[in-house]
Amino acid sequence: MEFLQKILKFGVVGFIGMCIDFLVTWLLKEKLRLNKYAANSLGFTCAVINNFYLNLKWTFQVSGQNTNVYFIKFILISIVGLGLNNMFVYLFNERLKLNFYVSKALAVLCVFVWNFAANNYFNFHS
Repeated sequence: MEFLQKILKFGVVGFIGMCIDFLVTWLLKEKLRLNKYAANSLGFTCAVINNFYLNLKWTFQVSGQNTNVYFIKFILISIVGLGLNNMFVYLFNERLKLNFYVSKALAVLCVFVWNFAANNYFNFHS
């Protein structure tokens, strides 16, 4: 049951992060005319920072002095996730010709599996 609660909480945090990601990406791409991959990367980065703190305190309920170690691991996991995210956006948008934002949503779902597994088993494990 605890495992399912973690997945659910991670999903809620991920949804909040996705909203931040999409908002920042949209503002940078549509309003500031930044390159779509640069906008995607910056939106993803903003979401990662938000998600780290929410997951640290709420999902995995970590306390103590190792916050910096958790953050570094979270960033490393997220960098891999960012690479996967951009790869999926490229695949869905450029190759399969899906709408950019549909592609981004599908990429988020794909990367969710990596992010949860890596954080649950390698970062915030107890």
